[in-house]
Amino acid sequence: MELIKLTPSLGVDPSLRLRSPGEVLLHDYMRPEAMNPAQLARRTGIPARHIKEVLAGSRGVTPRHAIRLAVVLRTSALYWLVLQARYDLAREERGIATTAAALDPPSHRS
Repeated sequence: MELIKLTPSLGVDPSLRLRSPGEVLLHDYMRPEAMNPAQLARRTGIPARHIKEVLAGSRGVTPRHAIRLAVVLRTSALYWLVLQARYDLAREERGIATTAAALDPPSHRS
C-alpha cells in the first residue's frame, strides 16, 4: 500500500507561510494544551533542553524526536520530519539566493 506518492516534483504549497518545527510545536500543540517544555519532556522522554532548543530554532527535529512527538501528540513521525526538511530547504534556498545576489554585482548602464 502506497501512502505517499513520491515524485521528483513533490513540493509544498508556496502560499503557505514557512514556520519552523518549533513554532508549530509551540503554537499548535503545546499552547493549546497549556503544556510547558518540562511537561512535554516528561511525556516524550526527550530532554527538556532539546525541546527548548527546538522551540528556539537552534536544534532540528531528529527522527528519534519525531517518533516520540508523534506518539504523544497523535501525529505521524513523518509530519515532524517533513516540517523540518521544508524549513531546512527554505533556509538553504534563502542562503544560496543571498550569496548569489552578493556575487552578482548590478550591471552599469551607460
